[in-house]
Parts: sequence; C-alpha cells; structure tokens
Amino acid sequence: MTGWAAVFLVTAAVVTGAGVRLARAGDEIAERAHLSKLLVGMLLMAAATSLPEIVTDVAAALADAPDLALGDLFGSSMANMAILAVVDLLHRHRVWPAVEVGHARVASVAIALTALAVLGILTPTGLAVGWVGLDTLGVAAAYVAAVAWMRRSPQGRFGRDELLPVPTGWTRPARGELRPAVVRFAVAAGAILVAAPALAVSGQRIAGLTGLGQTFVGAVLLAVTTSLPELVASVAAARIGSHDLAVGNLFGSNAFNMLALVIVDAAYLEGPVLAAADPSQAVAGTGAVLLMALALAAIVHGVETRVRRLEPDAVLLLLGYVGALFAVWSVRP
Repeated sequence: MTGWAAVFLVTAAVVTGAGVRLARAGDEIAERAHLSKLLVGMLLMAAATSLPEIVTDVAAALADAPDLALGDLFGSSMANMAILAVVDLLHRHRVWPAVEVGHARVASVAIALTALAVLGILTPTGLAVGWVGLDTLGVAAAYVAAVAWMRRSPQGRFGRDELLPVPTGWTRPARGELRPAVVRFAVAAGAILVAAPALAVSGQRIAGLTGLGQTFVGAVLLAVTTSLPELVASVAAARIGSHDLAVGNLFGSNAFNMLALVIVDAAYLEGPVLAAADPSQAVAGTGAVLLMALALAAIVHGVETRVRRLEPDAVLLLLGYVGALFAVWSVRP
C-alpha cells in the first residue's frame, strides 16, 4: 500500500506539473499566433489542460479498469465546477458578472453530452462498431455537431463579446517566435505520456487495497489530480482579467471530457466501455450535470449577491460538489 501510494504521489506531481506547463505553452502558442482568447479558452486551453485526463484514462482502460477511467472523467467535470466557484470566490465575485452570457451555450453542450453519457450507462445497448460502442461514437458526433452549430449560428453575439471561438486578426508568426513554445509543449506532453500510465495503475491498486472502489478513487483522487492544470490556468487567467478565458477553459474542458469517452472506449478492448461501467458511474455523471446547471444559472444571473462577504452562488456550488462526492461514496461498488 505504501509503495503504491508513493508511486501515485510522484506520478501525480509529474502529471500535474507537466499539465500546467502544457497549458502555459499552449496559451503562448495561441498568443504568438494572434488567436482570440475565446478560442484559447474553449478549444486550445480545454484540450491542453484535459490531456492529463485523456492519457491517464486511456492507460486505465488499457489496464482493464474502465470504472477508474470513467470516474476520472465525470469526477473531473465535477471538480472543474468547484474550481469555477473557487475562482469566483478568490476574485470577490468579479468573474461571473464579467463573463459573456454566450458561455451558456458551451455549458449547455457540456451538460447535454454528459447526460448522453449517463443514458449510455443506464441503458446499455451493447451495439458497437468493432469494439467501440455506438453510444460513445454518438457523443463524439454530438460534440462535433455542436461545435459546427455554434460556428454557423446567426446569433454570433450575446452582449459585449463574441460567443464563437474564431481566430481574429491572424497573421503568420515568424518561425522563431513559435519554436520555443512548441518545444515546451512537446516536452510537457512527453512527460505526461510517460507518467500517466503509472498514475492509472497505482490508482487501480489503491482502489483494490483500500476497498474504496474504482469509481470513488477515479472521481476523487484521479479527478482532483488531473484537474489541477485547469485550476492553475483558470486562476492565472482570472488574475490578469481574462475572465472569459478562465470560464471558457472550464466549461470547454467538461465538453472535451465527454469527447474523450470515445478515445477511452477505443482503448478498452473488451467491448463498449459504457456498457462495462458500474451503475454507480451514473451518480458521478448526474453530479456533474447538476453542478454545471448550477454554474450555468449563476453565470446567466450575472449579478453581485454578496452576503457578509460570501458569494451564495459559489458557496452553493461548493456545497453541491461535496454532496455529489458523498453520493458517489455512498454507492461505490
């Protein structure tokens, strides 16, 4: 037990540090290429900070631990909403009132994709293309369709800023300007590729030795660890006033987590991964949907409601996160 815990802590530190550096390098690449902040937050930053989840969960699927992988994805989506509440509390409720209401679309897409994944767990059909389930392929197709829908929607503006994450003022950067950032991005990605499999295996062993169960370990230990890059990136973005970047990163990461389901399914060679999931995974997925709905309501509300220096919306979101973790604990296999 002590040995596996040490492996978990060391590999978690490597994955976390590399994930943070990966996100920073990706942000720098976007800056040097003159891309919009919305594009960085919703797509590039979301993909970069979600890489620890993807690599870790693919490794878990290859190690025949599908519940560990799914628990991490759903748990990461819950943790991202807790991070959103923390960011708002740290910046004294200046984040939610400042962000574009158009983020509601991204949040709605993330909620819908997560709900589809939960339905796949509760009503498994077993239908597959090869060994990859039609349900995860459907979720991936829905993600692509949602991105296309947002790009083509005639309602391109909701208030102050553009909703759609499109490049603005793009000019080809000099090769020397991008090379250092690309190298740092590649090195960080390599570190994650090396450390993530050991992180997944150690998490699986801890689940077995402690009796906590793969769902709970994935939704708490792995999810919190692999969500640290989102925390660091979002806090840093809010600190410099890029509130849309911070919020877009978190909701975008939740949508990207559901896209990652098809990658995990492809790595799980025993058949459709959602059909193999323990029903308790539906509790974690439902918790993620609930927390995103609360965060969406707070953003749409968008006004200051301080009560004795506390933000009720953020506090409610944190309490909801604790309640969701307790629910996962209660039904752990």
